[in-house]
Amino acid sequence: MDKIWLVFQREYLVRVRKKSFIVMTILGPLLMALVMIVPVGLMMMSDDTKVIQVLDESGLFAGKFESGEKFNYVSVPGPVETAKEKYLNSKDAGLLYIPALDINKPQGIQLFSQKSLSLSVISSLERQVKQELEDIKFARSGIDQKVLDQIKTKVSINTINLSAEGEKSSNVGVTSIVGFIGAFLIYLFIFIYGAQIMRGVIEEKTSRILEVMVSSVKPFQLMAGKIMGIAAVGLTQFLLWIVLSSAIYLGMASALDLDRFSKAQISQTMQGMENERDALQAQETSQIISAVQDLNVPLLVGGFLFYFLGGYLLYGALFGAVGAAVDSETDSQQFMLPITVPLILSFVVAQTIIMKDPNGPVAFWMSMIPFTSPVVMMLRLPFGVPAWELALSMLLLIAGFIGTIWVASRIYRVGILMYGKKITYRELSKWLFYKG
Repeated sequence: MDKIWLVFQREYLVRVRKKSFIVMTILGPLLMALVMIVPVGLMMMSDDTKVIQVLDESGLFAGKFESGEKFNYVSVPGPVETAKEKYLNSKDAGLLYIPALDINKPQGIQLFSQKSLSLSVISSLERQVKQELEDIKFARSGIDQKVLDQIKTKVSINTINLSAEGEKSSNVGVTSIVGFIGAFLIYLFIFIYGAQIMRGVIEEKTSRILEVMVSSVKPFQLMAGKIMGIAAVGLTQFLLWIVLSSAIYLGMASALDLDRFSKAQISQTMQGMENERDALQAQETSQIISAVQDLNVPLLVGGFLFYFLGGYLLYGALFGAVGAAVDSETDSQQFMLPITVPLILSFVVAQTIIMKDPNGPVAFWMSMIPFTSPVVMMLRLPFGVPAWELALSMLLLIAGFIGTIWVASRIYRVGILMYGKKITYRELSKWLFYKG
């Protein structure tokens, strides 16, 4: 155990002292914070009222376009060619041209702009024109809009998980997002740090450092220490990312006054809901909040850390074995495919089948198989998993890790001392049973 600890210390300290580790630890949170905050900042900067000129030759929309915070509508006289010339000499956002048209088949409506307008602006104008045409149709057909609104019925079904422990609010959208994020992080982490193990072994093999190390440390101890050391590096970086990202986000949020922006947006949304008398939206929002509050956070965090590390340790051993068997990264491609296919398959299937039926037979069996359980079980956890299934999955993953590190160490002890030979699968199978 002491020798494993020494190898662990070496791997950990050497890697955390590298400039690349420090740079990525700092740049990672900055990039993540920018991805979250820059769009909001740009939205705040581009939140000015846009002036839209309206040329209505149909006469149907006279006084119908009401100016607000987003748009200020200005009626302009025709003909359209004259209106376009005047618009080009202005700084207004756009010119909306509505020709004489048949309300049953409205065609020929055009929006002229000097710069490309955003999709949200175009969609907003389309909605307003559509709504006005519908109102005109209702008025001409004698249908009372209020009566029609009363006939239309919206239904919202509350989903509640019922168990012997009681009732808990659930929301498929919330649980799916939480599970998917956890599964994706595990998937990404295994690939990034698994590749680091393989590259590290190849570098040490080509520099002949391993020849000295194996004279005093058993291959199993060397492999275990290396894998756990790199795992600790990854976990350290991940935790630092969380801390730094939170600090950067809070600092930038305070500087940009995002709290005020959020409150203003919520106020506008609530006002819109009151104007539309759409209480269902408020009910759905309440359901989402309740579902988030009812999430078993300790279980999710504990499950994430276990499968995060368990999946990495299992695959890390195989990545290390590949590194020991080859002389360069180019030669590793033939061995990488069988290792990565189960991981990729679990992520692909998770998005198609398991998201639709998280408790189905496919989800169950893939959450038991050690090669797919880190991704699949993490996706299933927010939906609720029986305790015996979770315990069995964890035990099988532990057994899988022990098995893969045994296989990897058998390959490792032979491969690190072999140079210049083209390795095949048949050759690898022989290495597993070499004595000595």
